[in-house]
Amino acid sequence: MIKAGFKWMFLIIGTMVGAGYASGRELWQFFGHESGLAILLFSIMFGVCCHVILSISHDKQSTHYVPVLRVIVGKHLTSLYDVLILFYLFTTTIIMMAGSGATWQAFRYSYWFGIAALCIPLVLAFVWNLKGILSLNSIILPLLIGGLLFVLILFTWQEELSLLSHIHEQTNWVSAFPFTALNILPLVAVLGAVGSHVKKKGEIWIASMGSAAVLGIISFIYNNSLIHISEEILLYEIPLFAILKQYPYKMFIFISFLLWIALFTTALSSVLGLITRIQEKVQVPLWLLALVIIVIMVPFTSFGFATLIEYLYPLYGLLNLYILSAILLYPIANRYKDDLRY
Repeated sequence: MIKAGFKWMFLIIGTMVGAGYASGRELWQFFGHESGLAILLFSIMFGVCCHVILSISHDKQSTHYVPVLRVIVGKHLTSLYDVLILFYLFTTTIIMMAGSGATWQAFRYSYWFGIAALCIPLVLAFVWNLKGILSLNSIILPLLIGGLLFVLILFTWQEELSLLSHIHEQTNWVSAFPFTALNILPLVAVLGAVGSHVKKKGEIWIASMGSAAVLGIISFIYNNSLIHISEEILLYEIPLFAILKQYPYKMFIFISFLLWIALFTTALSSVLGLITRIQEKVQVPLWLLALVIIVIMVPFTSFGFATLIEYLYPLYGLLNLYILSAILLYPIANRYKDDLRY
């Protein structure tokens, strides 16, 4: 049960820690100064949401997200959010592809070479079944989390930063709601596709509480580091590179590789949610669906990584506030049901 719980935890973190998050761009977009309480609220809400979504997915034994969506928002709004999720997953994958292009550009490679470097292994990953994709996540996610934490803790120690120096300044707490809402749709999409693979309720507790704790700690340390270099962030499309500029080139290469892994895992999760939904209507192999969809996406990457995040992420954060509210209220509204006891 513990091993399976960690498997789902890594899937959740892989869905969340994408290009926007790992690069620091998404955190800075929503948090920044006076956001310690906001990050705590995000962690709590995120854990509750993961537990609710996985529980519904498990109870429905779902293989795609629509049955889960129907329980959360009702049958009348399901069609609307179905379209929104498909559009979200589509654009998120485009953002990951653009992020790969930006990452390879930092090493003076072509932007389109960077996009191809993500797209080719992405299609190949779907030659495997779902079990293979989950196994891939469980191998590369610990490396990503460990590497990111190492850099952030090292930066905090070398710069002698205090994690509690701004604890009395918490006026930005309300940003927790759009930030959490932003990340709800991919969770519904991805966790809705694995309900039939979850065996025990204990797995759900490990996955939801574990992912919330890990992401909360990383977010707090990362945001504190970004505050320290706030005047330099405007000069970098990827804020993490502003932290890395004083480190040896080998460290820069290592973290850039980890950033690319973050891009890949989130693109993998997004495409998984997208094609499991489409496969219900079109019975073709997963890898072929992935290939067709990715080819369609490539032209849209020309808008650029930072621009896509700047405009799309706040919009999604606002649009998803209703579904966030519905998920958070679900345990209360269904407290008498035997299948979801809190």
